[in-house]
Amino acid sequence: MRITTLIENTQDKNEKLKYEHGLSMFIETEECNILFDTGKTGDFIENAQKLNVDIKNTDILILSHAHYDHCGGVRKFLETCNVKPKFIVSEHFFERSDKYHYSDGKLKSDFSEEVGYKYIGTDFNKEYIEDKNISINFVQTDILKLTDNVFVFSNFNKYYDFEKVNENMKLKLDDNYIIDTFDDEIALGLKTKKGLVILLGCAHPGFLNMVNTIKDRTKEKIVGIIGGTHLIEACDERIRKSVEHLNNSDVTILGLSHCTGEKAVNIFNEECKGSFINRTGTILDIE
Repeated sequence: MRITTLIENTQDKNEKLKYEHGLSMFIETEECNILFDTGKTGDFIENAQKLNVDIKNTDILILSHAHYDHCGGVRKFLETCNVKPKFIVSEHFFERSDKYHYSDGKLKSDFSEEVGYKYIGTDFNKEYIEDKNISINFVQTDILKLTDNVFVFSNFNKYYDFEKVNENMKLKLDDNYIIDTFDDEIALGLKTKKGLVILLGCAHPGFLNMVNTIKDRTKEKIVGIIGGTHLIEACDERIRKSVEHLNNSDVTILGLSHCTGEKAVNIFNEECKGSFINRTGTILDIE
């Protein structure tokens, strides 16, 4: 299998690719090609061309959750690449897409330093996808098997109290803003010879909660974690406990980035085995 990070917050080493606050990865397997998230703007399409990745051969489009920095490139992808991939999202995706971030202006965030509520959801709805004659496949079970080696996971359990819900992430329901519990979040799992490699969008339910849920349900070793973990606003204690749990795990491939935050990424790289910055343009081959 090959995992190519088409776009991410961090610029590529050669400074030839576009980068942004967002995430998109392309996964090539023997059975299918998967586009996992689409970044913020659709610039991942231009990066794919420069990386010699043919995204027109996308068989499956998976969106990890209904935030603009993961779904913002959907329209450009579908309207310019002339593709009709299988479309996979959580069963809660569209009913939980009216998402906002609240800022009091005191803390730095990924979304806005302006005081008040900022819309951070998607710019398309269910009807837009259906009008493209694309079939929507809702994840309605804990584990959705796509192939013998590719799985989608949802409905994550709570194991670790230190992985707290971000109270500034809101859902607007009936004109009321409530705390978003991210029932719509899903993750991708790739089965390798040594165990499972997990791909995360932002891991808003807590990345260790998600990984441990997957481990308990599959009874497989988790050998890799790649993607965002939303530790950018995390306290030092939470980061330290995350490091401890990773160092006591079977994880040997650790490519955390995007919303993980520079501080946490640097600590993981210094203290965790197999850690690397999964920047824009990173190519990872796994067996």
